[in-house]
Amino acid sequence: MTIISGPAEFNAEDLYVDLRPIVDHSLFLKCEGFNFAGSIKLKAAAAMVEAAERDGTLKPGSVLVESSSGNLGAALSIIAASKGYGFLCVTDARCNLSARRFMEAMGGRVHIIAEPAATGGLLGARISHVRALCAADERYVWLNQYTNAGNWQAHYRTTAPGIARHFPHLDILFIGAGTTGTLMGCARYFREHRPAVKIVAVDSVGSVTFGGEPGRRMIPGLGAGVRPALLDEDFVDEVIHVEEADTVRACHRLARRGFLFGGSTGTVVSGATSWLAHHRTPRLTAVAIAPDLGERYLDTIYQTNWLHALYGEDVLGPDPVTPDLESA
Repeated sequence: MTIISGPAEFNAEDLYVDLRPIVDHSLFLKCEGFNFAGSIKLKAAAAMVEAAERDGTLKPGSVLVESSSGNLGAALSIIAASKGYGFLCVTDARCNLSARRFMEAMGGRVHIIAEPAATGGLLGARISHVRALCAADERYVWLNQYTNAGNWQAHYRTTAPGIARHFPHLDILFIGAGTTGTLMGCARYFREHRPAVKIVAVDSVGSVTFGGEPGRRMIPGLGAGVRPALLDEDFVDEVIHVEEADTVRACHRLARRGFLFGGSTGTVVSGATSWLAHHRTPRLTAVAIAPDLGERYLDTIYQTNWLHALYGEDVLGPDPVTPDLESA
């Protein structure tokens, strides 16, 4: 029996899915969405809030403000609610409606940025708005997930050691790159404790994180319009960029086998599958990190009209799993 008094006290750390029957490659998926926030971001949110409380930055009457595409905002909203802080999430239209409603249900407020900045796009505009709020009202406290060391330290202390414990012969680890908190925490841990493990970062096409050209990105989570300050490429062995249409196809492929995952997970699985198909190294032990579940994407990635409007009517191609009921 598990009994908790706060929502950040529970997280399913030891759940993995063997994806071989689905992707035809040996790949284990670490599922990080089984907590009250629904994503891996709960770890970083809890670590950053606790550090701010210890150093006195957060105090009674404080209002947490953060730029987020959804998952960190959801995590901070439940922590703020449980601790009695106010919360304001600064996001943009790519944030899923369900994530916005989740934050509002927790008593948080959501501000949507409509116009991108000349430099940095929508993310740059979000960050500028957060800075303006903090300058105008001292009650606002910005933890700044993009530069806060607590972001990567949370994964150095929990995510990476957990993977190392369950996979003592791990060869390669696939990690999505957003703020790069998960990436850098895991990469630093394995460089220090198991340097032979290959770290492969998975990013979205259109992201500038690893020097790519900025482009349209409609699926929130991975990728960035501004290079993350936490990123140290010396800890990354290889980078894979995934087209959003491939993210969508990976999500639907998993869903047709009963696993409803989010966009970030679809990107990581697509990138990992592509890498494994290209290299075809026998007896390789590979793990990928699934940052989120799929319920918040039911109105986007899993909604036909949304998909067809953005990626075309043939984005999913023929469905080899679902039977043709009309011909039965």
